[in-house]
Amino acid sequence: MKSGHADLPLHYGTVPAWLAQRMSLLGGAIVEAIVMEYGRSELLRRLGDPFWFQSLGCVLGMDWHSSGITTSVMNALKKAVNRRSEELGIYICGGRGRSSRQTPAELLQVAERTGLDGQALVRDSRLAAKVDNTAVQDGFQLYLHTFVVTVDGEWAVVQQGMNPATRMARRYHWLSSSLHSFTEEPHTAVCGRNQGLILNLTHHDAALTKEGMLALTRERPDRVLREATLVMPTRHEVQAADVDLKRLGAALVLAHETGVRDMEELLLLQGVGPRTLQSLTLVSEVIYGTPSRFADPARFSFAHGGKDGHPFPVPTQVYDETIALFDDAIHRARLGEHDKADALRNLSQVALRLEENYQPSPFLEDWIAQERADAWRWGGRTVSGKSRPPQGRNSGGEATTARQLSLWEE
Repeated sequence: MKSGHADLPLHYGTVPAWLAQRMSLLGGAIVEAIVMEYGRSELLRRLGDPFWFQSLGCVLGMDWHSSGITTSVMNALKKAVNRRSEELGIYICGGRGRSSRQTPAELLQVAERTGLDGQALVRDSRLAAKVDNTAVQDGFQLYLHTFVVTVDGEWAVVQQGMNPATRMARRYHWLSSSLHSFTEEPHTAVCGRNQGLILNLTHHDAALTKEGMLALTRERPDRVLREATLVMPTRHEVQAADVDLKRLGAALVLAHETGVRDMEELLLLQGVGPRTLQSLTLVSEVIYGTPSRFADPARFSFAHGGKDGHPFPVPTQVYDETIALFDDAIHRARLGEHDKADALRNLSQVALRLEENYQPSPFLEDWIAQERADAWRWGGRTVSGKSRPPQGRNSGGEATTARQLSLWEE
């Protein structure tokens, strides 16, 4: 894994119940689909990838750029996964604040149920937290620690620290399969704004420094973390620079263009409306897409919007239909009927083929404005309340849909 940084503006507050419940349901379905398709090790690898993690948070309807993605996503996954831990072979421990201090006790309980070495897991958990809170002195104090472990003994850690003075957060990712030493470059990634010179005693070049400290001498830290590769801005609006317009445009055309929706690969999804197909396509890519497809996490906010209204209100009716379709596909797959699951997988593949010859439109702002205008149709909601029809709105909407489509045509 390549280390990286991302700006994660601190956002305070709580996730409304109407969104938290949906995040848990869809997050659980995504986890199960990944485990069924690729296995538990692949799920951990993705949790160790900050780009994929941010994309997951966006597709679940969280604010696309904020620190809240970390706490809300891990809380949603913990609720969904731990109900079925014995079946999935995955256990999520810890959390935010006081919940993080329960991690050792929770890991020991997991060990009793699975036969894993509980003391070793507790040691790994504590060392991961100690490294990021003490050995890497970058101005961020940990307030969230989550430890994801499988029955195979593999684990991933996602933890986050805050710097109230700069109103920024930094997320740290760990993966046991790539860990050779807790004290020498252990992270799969570190996400946060570049703070300039910091003390990083986990860098391999700091070996002499650590030896000197053990000898009660002082050494100047001589390394800085690399420049950020994932930069999340403080502004709330999603702009064209935040997304790959070619990829996003192809997904939108697949959902809304009648000729595309008649393709043979999508026949099993007949009856699914264009707006739901748009969400399904982006969720499909989160499950089946390759690592290179997550360089622009903001693109996935076009599945279910964001609770703060950016890029548009969360379409709860579409969200519910997406959850129902994935739940049904997974249930059928467990019974040996893979047709529907294959159809959902094909969505990302069809969108990928459309990208080859697609010329994106520059009118992203117009598309976002249309999504906001139509939000009331899909049960749009934000933390401020439910979406209302705009004044003077034609109740039919057919002309609007045609104009919307024209924005993304070649």
